[in-house]
Amino acid sequence: MPSDSTDQSISAYGAARSTVKGQNLDPEEVRKMDAYFRASMYLCLGMLYLRENVLLKQPLKVEHLKARLLGHWGSDAGQSFTWIHMNRLIKKYDLDVLFISGPGHGAPGILSQSYLEGVYSEVYPDKSEDERGMQKFFKQFSFPGGIGSHATPETPGSLHEGGELGYSISHAFGTVFDHPNLITLTMVGDGEAETGPLATSWHSTKYLNPCTDGAVLPVLHLNGYKINNPTLLARISHDELSALMKGYGWTPYFVEGSDRETMHQAMAATLEHCVLEIRKFQKQARDSKEPFRPHWPMIILRSPKGWSAPREVDGKLLEGFWRAHQIPITDVLTNPSHLQLLESWMKSYKPEELFTREGRLNPELRALAPTGNSRMSANPVGNGGLLRRPLDLPDFRKYALTSIDPGATIRGSMVNMSHYLRDVVAFNQTNFRVFGPDETESNKLSEIYKAGKKVWLAEYFPEDSNGGNLSMAGRVMEMLSEHTCEGWLEGYVLSGRHGLLNSYEPFIHIIDSMVNQHCKWIEKCLEVEWRAKVASLNILLTATVWRQDHNGFTHQDPGFLDVVANKSPEVVRIYLPPDGNSLLSIMDHCFRSANYVNVIVADKQDHIQFMDMDAAIAHCTKGVGIWDWASNDQGAEPDVVMAACGDVPTHEALAATALLREHLPQLKVRFVNVVDLFKLMSKIHHPHGMSDREWKAVFTADRPIVFNFHSYPWLIHRLTYKRPGQENIHVRGYKEKGNIDTPFELAVRNQTDRYSLAVDAIDHCRGLGNTASGVREKFLNMQLLAKQKAYDDGIDPDYIRNWTWQYPRKKGEGV
Repeated sequence: MPSDSTDQSISAYGAARSTVKGQNLDPEEVRKMDAYFRASMYLCLGMLYLRENVLLKQPLKVEHLKARLLGHWGSDAGQSFTWIHMNRLIKKYDLDVLFISGPGHGAPGILSQSYLEGVYSEVYPDKSEDERGMQKFFKQFSFPGGIGSHATPETPGSLHEGGELGYSISHAFGTVFDHPNLITLTMVGDGEAETGPLATSWHSTKYLNPCTDGAVLPVLHLNGYKINNPTLLARISHDELSALMKGYGWTPYFVEGSDRETMHQAMAATLEHCVLEIRKFQKQARDSKEPFRPHWPMIILRSPKGWSAPREVDGKLLEGFWRAHQIPITDVLTNPSHLQLLESWMKSYKPEELFTREGRLNPELRALAPTGNSRMSANPVGNGGLLRRPLDLPDFRKYALTSIDPGATIRGSMVNMSHYLRDVVAFNQTNFRVFGPDETESNKLSEIYKAGKKVWLAEYFPEDSNGGNLSMAGRVMEMLSEHTCEGWLEGYVLSGRHGLLNSYEPFIHIIDSMVNQHCKWIEKCLEVEWRAKVASLNILLTATVWRQDHNGFTHQDPGFLDVVANKSPEVVRIYLPPDGNSLLSIMDHCFRSANYVNVIVADKQDHIQFMDMDAAIAHCTKGVGIWDWASNDQGAEPDVVMAACGDVPTHEALAATALLREHLPQLKVRFVNVVDLFKLMSKIHHPHGMSDREWKAVFTADRPIVFNFHSYPWLIHRLTYKRPGQENIHVRGYKEKGNIDTPFELAVRNQTDRYSLAVDAIDHCRGLGNTASGVREKFLNMQLLAKQKAYDDGIDPDYIRNWTWQYPRKKGEGV
């Protein structure tokens, strides 16, 4: 049972000190578990140093070592120690457990477990469980053509690389939502615990339903140091640290020390107590069918950094100090005495007792690990694509906006799409969730609350019943931490389910780095044959730059598209549907896709609609197309191509086209809309790209192109590099000019308004010469007048705000 004592010592050394007292292991179990620990540590060192002589059957020589010593030692022992103790409980209680490694460069501790359990050899038969296989296993680590020093996609059982710190807890919670029997054992490095994303993710317990979800069991691993500095949480008292974790809503249990015999007993008792607490809470909730929020257990494990290394080398601290972080003895290639020290250290683990002469793990030790998919390194959740099933999607065409008069009908694209999204939620109550930072209502997606309310297991007030949309069994995950929402979604998707993140466009930058890491993960997975594809990570951006006039400059930034465009063409897609029906088509496509990061940009306000559903499907399928109803170049070469990408830019480009057709009827204008941004790239560089022949058929090779773009203009120049007639492309977009403007003023600041675009067209149509100077002046005057009107009245003039396409067209044109 838990003890009430609070030891104020923060030392990682000495006999075990623990909150939970008990002798859960008999001496023989302690002996075997420590032998398993020694086997793991031997493998970890072998990965860091050895290329040959892997069982040390010969005296260790320089030629047996890797020429470059790369990798990390510091967190390996604590992770291996924890893994070994959970193995005992998996077998005892038939548990379903996934392991997430948060400390970053702690791969040796994870890889060693996979190898000892036999999973690694099953996945990679050349890394067999014998001396020859061990040699290949050692050599591949941090070696050209091999694997990295994180728990990369090549690592069986891993869905969290840990290369960038801060996401282990949010990823862990993502895996257990709707996985009621899963426990995700999560190692949190004390360096990682200093990050902002990790700090907010502790609150995830307020969103965990013990009736329908699994549980996360965090192990905060305090080994005292980062690369070269102490860690904050390792240097505060027990009382303060305990108060911190209790304040987050957890029940912390301490396990501290370095004496392995007593530490084994302390960890065995503590981990078993935590598992039984989890099962007790879940049984209570499931028997009563009444969700509640327990103070879930967690473990604070304090052990020396680089545990089991020599305490000192040449009078300088190693074990328990920052020097144990990476390669613990760095000069063994050039210092014979240190080479001898390394050999003595490795032999101190007594490999001859652990492995047979052929290099196989001693059978009595092998028996300690679970078997089959009960092995944490073989858990199917760690290869979530194996669990992925297609969504049950409603027919998006049934949600179409009808009676569309192209360019004249005004409707709410996002509000309409929310009805489709509502039914996606309704039809997929156990494998689809919507995530977002407190913006679902603001983003006009509140219709989905009819199918799944907001998950909420914190306190309720009476007024919450009046439109609060809070429910313990909801499907919408809202927390004002983009990091945590994104981490939940990533964990949810990587463990075999589907989801959507909706966010204001300007603040999606908060998770730039997280999306980067996810892109790298899924790209690397494409190279790993046994990795099954996961559902795409879908990000819906709204409250876009061109309609953030009321919030001002701070809310005006469409640059996330640049970040995504930097990623591999194999894993990223960017869509800018211009209207409601194209938005529906794009959303359906994204929900059906796999192994992508899909970014969809669509404003939430009411906008002009351009296409009926059939036209929208065709347009989205092509990704780019000529809108014949807005063009007047039929049967002739255009004088200018007016192109647009994005809903508001399309609106302004269309208005510019109308101005040109009204005031310069002899000018042949071709109107082009782009919905799939990567269509602009060459098919040589992107699977969605157009060939040069297709490019010339749409954009021409020698006519001026005035391109109105949603985001920063230079992205279009980059994507169209070396296109035929590239010098003819004149791009307008957001140029970091903003303020508390009206929408029209904001467009004028960035030269994306209709008058600026029409003037651009005149300026670049060489055939016009100086004949359109009067019209050009008229457009400038109209622009100045509209701008002054907005400045005087505080609102754009009606003919700007409520403009629709009025240009005469033939009967049926545009349908």
